[in-house]
Amino acid sequence: MLLSQNLIIFPLIVAFLVALIATPISIKIAWKLGLIDDPDKRKHPAKLHQKAIPRAGVIPIWVALVTASFIFLPIDKYLVGILIGATILLILGILDDKYDLNPYLRLGGCLLAAGIVVLIGIRIFFITNPLGGIIEFSQPLAIILALLWISFLANITNWSSGFDGQLSGIVVIAALTIAFLSFRYSADITQWPVTILAAITAGAFLGFLPYNFFPQKIMPGYGGGTLAGFLLAVLAILSTAKIGTLVVVLGIPLIDAFYSIIRRLLAKRSPVWGDRGHLHHKILDDWGWGKRRAAFFYWGITALLGILALNLRSIQKFYTIVMLVLIIGILLLWFNFFSTYLNRSDRAKHSKT
Repeated sequence: MLLSQNLIIFPLIVAFLVALIATPISIKIAWKLGLIDDPDKRKHPAKLHQKAIPRAGVIPIWVALVTASFIFLPIDKYLVGILIGATILLILGILDDKYDLNPYLRLGGCLLAAGIVVLIGIRIFFITNPLGGIIEFSQPLAIILALLWISFLANITNWSSGFDGQLSGIVVIAALTIAFLSFRYSADITQWPVTILAAITAGAFLGFLPYNFFPQKIMPGYGGGTLAGFLLAVLAILSTAKIGTLVVVLGIPLIDAFYSIIRRLLAKRSPVWGDRGHLHHKILDDWGWGKRRAAFFYWGITALLGILALNLRSIQKFYTIVMLVLIIGILLLWFNFFSTYLNRSDRAKHSKT
């Protein structure tokens, strides 16, 4: 019991309290520095808010991460590399909050942050084969896979910051899933820092959540979204390469992102430029759900997938991912084709009458 408190509860509480205190201060800083998302001045098709809102959510999350890490984690090359990467995303996020950076420039910043942690030795040397056994990778391939995985998840996770509380709740659940997973191996002291860092990540976003939930007083911004994905991606590698577990937990945002990329490429558009075609846009626009209800929906599905991920074998995780691909694909087909057809039919009927 004492061990679980040291590894999960105390780091989570400290990160939570630091973020809870730092967020209202960050809101004031954002207003003073002009780190604001004003829909009247910054036109974007994916926008769902109607008034100006501070964008500097990365600041309190970063402060909570660094503070709790220095208290609870040993200062070694891995922690230093992770915090340097996080700091790069902090700077990148603040610059984007202020100047709306080009998406390709932001992608380059994510690759730089990922490159730092890969340079200090965080790499994907193997993954579990869902059909049995282990798939091992050579040193060059392990470097490339880690670089792509971290930078990809950092950007994809940011795509799930579409409305109030969506991202923060998902990250809390995903980080706690990794914390509980690595805690299973608490007899192995090499897993203790992973459990602690996962708990810190959950606590930081949990402390930010009350200000980000509907009606949000601050947004995660690009920095907050990419920092979330960056930390989760690194944690998945460090927790004995449990990448499959994280893919299951983040099933909805990951599959939605893949469908979005395919949809944009088929339309001959850049996959990195945002639009209003994500699943959460369809739920809010076509189903008419409110942001609070939609947030609980995303959190509930993510929590269910987290519980499943902790109890499924590799082959079962694979089947779960396939099932999610089919379900979300059917949903998106419905939103993009069938519901549009029905709406047109209704309009045609009304025009005749």
